[in-house]
Amino acid sequence: MAARIFRRKQPFFSPPLLSRIYNLCPYLKRWKHTCSKEGEVVRLRDITWRSIARESSYDAATWKTLDSSSAGIMNSDISSPTWTVLKILQCKGFDAYLVGGCVRDLLLKRKPKDFDIVTTASLKQIKKNFHRSRVVGRRFPICHVQIRDCTVEVSSFNTTGRHVKERETTHSSQIPTNCDEKDFIRWKNCMERDFTINGLFYDPFNRVIYDYIDGIKDLKICKMHTIIPAHLSFTEDSARILRGLRIAARLGLQFSSEITAAIHELSSSIMTLPKSRLIMELNFMLAYGAAEPSIHLLQKFKLLEILLPFHAAYLANQTKSQPTRSSIMLMDIFSNLDKVLSADRPSDSTLWLALLAFHLALLDHPQDALVVWTFSSILYHGLWSKGMQFARENAIYAKFVPEISTSLATISDESLLEEVSHLASLVKSSSIALTSNDALQQSMARYPNQASRSGLILVSEKMGKNVAKLFDNLEKDIKSCDKERQKYNIDYELLKKGNHGETRFVLGKIIMDTMRAKLTREPGDIITETTGPVLSKLFL
Repeated sequence: MAARIFRRKQPFFSPPLLSRIYNLCPYLKRWKHTCSKEGEVVRLRDITWRSIARESSYDAATWKTLDSSSAGIMNSDISSPTWTVLKILQCKGFDAYLVGGCVRDLLLKRKPKDFDIVTTASLKQIKKNFHRSRVVGRRFPICHVQIRDCTVEVSSFNTTGRHVKERETTHSSQIPTNCDEKDFIRWKNCMERDFTINGLFYDPFNRVIYDYIDGIKDLKICKMHTIIPAHLSFTEDSARILRGLRIAARLGLQFSSEITAAIHELSSSIMTLPKSRLIMELNFMLAYGAAEPSIHLLQKFKLLEILLPFHAAYLANQTKSQPTRSSIMLMDIFSNLDKVLSADRPSDSTLWLALLAFHLALLDHPQDALVVWTFSSILYHGLWSKGMQFARENAIYAKFVPEISTSLATISDESLLEEVSHLASLVKSSSIALTSNDALQQSMARYPNQASRSGLILVSEKMGKNVAKLFDNLEKDIKSCDKERQKYNIDYELLKKGNHGETRFVLGKIIMDTMRAKLTREPGDIITETTGPVLSKLFL
């Protein structure tokens, strides 16, 4: 059934009304955004609120609503803890909507990684109604509501913007003629968000989706646009650059030319973000099933050399030196990582950090294929004897250069176990090296033409030590690995929590899958799920 999209009937644009909106909505002054550069005040691209008004027209006739049932969205798709929060807010007399990425994912028939709620309740009122809650964030404060073991993010229409105190003086009596007050409130909130596809609101009680900025259209054509001019949007919050990359990577979307130009121009601005924010964004890219396309996009926009400079240098060198259709081991590792993870089944950062440490160890000390097979098989099976036997019977030589040094060698069991223990020691050392600037500079010396742009070390010592602990038994006493795994399905709850046993199991699986078969695709190819066919059926 084709989804029905309704347009508003009332005309909204007129110069007098624009003047009133300008006075009512202080945040529209963002269009006159200026920044200081070398002591001078520079107006970004000569943007004024009047020119933006002429371009956008603020025409309520362009605002759309969509019947969620016709789009195939069922309320059973919403998590139970989220429903609990929504219903309590409604029972207390507040309006409450799902907003942002969860609405986007529901339209794409994907399971959202989380559900965000926006409500007419203030943060104080939210805390009053949910005792297990706390306000977080300074620039954009939100409330984390704990329902059982799940955290639901709840924001308020009153506090999501940058000019909270000024907006609180706006009264419903000042809403422009022919403009519904609730529409006006949602529209104001929408204009403060990042991308059009994240600016959708869903009222699950009335089963209506509100679209004020053509977010549904952009989903249909698989293209990303910012709500305000991209250069201005990324200048206001450079984290939007990384957020845009991970969304595009996960959904297989294309950037508008404006976004592409702005990212190229402002890529270095992400270095102003706190390290904690950078590692969080990197984790969202690598631990949620879209690591390989994320790495490709980071490399394309020269952001990888800021976040992971050594691995950026390695990939640049491999791309130049590898013959056509040969595999690059690091990208094959990330490809196999993506096969076991997804947005609703993520891992802790320990897993991808361990993969980076493992790969770094092979670059510094190339290994025989059988040693790598046995190392990963013991991680996977848990029992050293079973792991070694499996490796001897199933090992396949994968020609990765320079990581794998020789073909499968004839070696005694004891010697093989010693080599595996040595490899575990090397991986542990690499885990610690990921946290050291001196180690980074030493590794970068391998690629003299690839200098580090940032010198940033995102991995903390605590994170590095945690990864190193994964390999303690293999290094110190490999025969103490004497507990065979009973079930060979992944426990995603344990994996998400960073459980060492589960992380070792999945780590072993990914390495074996990488060694088992080389992918027959070009090094620059990106494998992503396309969203176009899904959306196009909704709007025929």
